[in-house]
Amino acid sequence: MSNKMVEHQLKIVGNQLGIVGLECNLFLNKNSLPSFQHENQAVDLNYLEKILSSLRRITVYCEDAKEVCEKILSGQFHKATAEDTLHKIYHRCIAEFFSPKNDAWYENSRAAYTGNQAITFYKAVPGSVQDLFSSLEKVFQQMREELEYYETDYSTKLMQQYKQ
Repeated sequence: MSNKMVEHQLKIVGNQLGIVGLECNLFLNKNSLPSFQHENQAVDLNYLEKILSSLRRITVYCEDAKEVCEKILSGQFHKATAEDTLHKIYHRCIAEFFSPKNDAWYENSRAAYTGNQAITFYKAVPGSVQDLFSSLEKVFQQMREELEYYETDYSTKLMQQYKQ
């Protein structure tokens, strides 16, 4: 990819990470376990703690990655640094959203074919949580599509360097 394309990718992804960070922080600052219980009496609070823990981790990853994007874009542009950053964003932020370490939810890969929401929870969650994840999923899906080709290209380059 050319320098301009990588720089453009970095700008787009940085903006999308900002959206994710803002949405997550607004949600986390506004809601608490008691408010979820008030919204839905049958909710499993231990399960919600697990979801919120993953959400906090994703928020931190996205905010950190956004700052790195801004720093790279504000100085002299180095394509290799930008490519490495996009690679890390793909694996740290996007992969963590679709497949969290603590398995609080999972991605239903068939949902893409049916037009349904891909993020599936193991137990019932309040509507506000469902709404947040529906919104976040759209942004993360856009980022994944933006970076998927790039990720394959980057991995190929690394393999070629390794073989030499």
